[in-house]
Amino acid sequence: MICNIIDKRSHRYRWKKVNAIAEATWHDNICEDSDQTPEIVSETHIEYREMIGVSLSKAIFWASAFPYPVTLYLYDENEGINIVPYPIWSGQPD
Repeated sequence: MICNIIDKRSHRYRWKKVNAIAEATWHDNICEDSDQTPEIVSETHIEYREMIGVSLSKAIFWASAFPYPVTLYLYDENEGINIVPYPIWSGQPD
């Protein structure tokens, strides 16, 4: 369930390929003037997941499918995600 979307794209009209991060919304509780959500810490809840080079539509669909509150961060392709030398999880939410 998406609770918030933070759009960090410089190219706001590009939607074919974006990078997306879904992060537990309770992380936002420390932000000034934020709505609050209960902290959920368990093996079935994510702290962070990412998808690289997906359509905006797919990123929103993917993040919406999490059964708990997430904040969806959107970045331009090749931005926002540190590419690491191991496979990136890009499957369905837990």
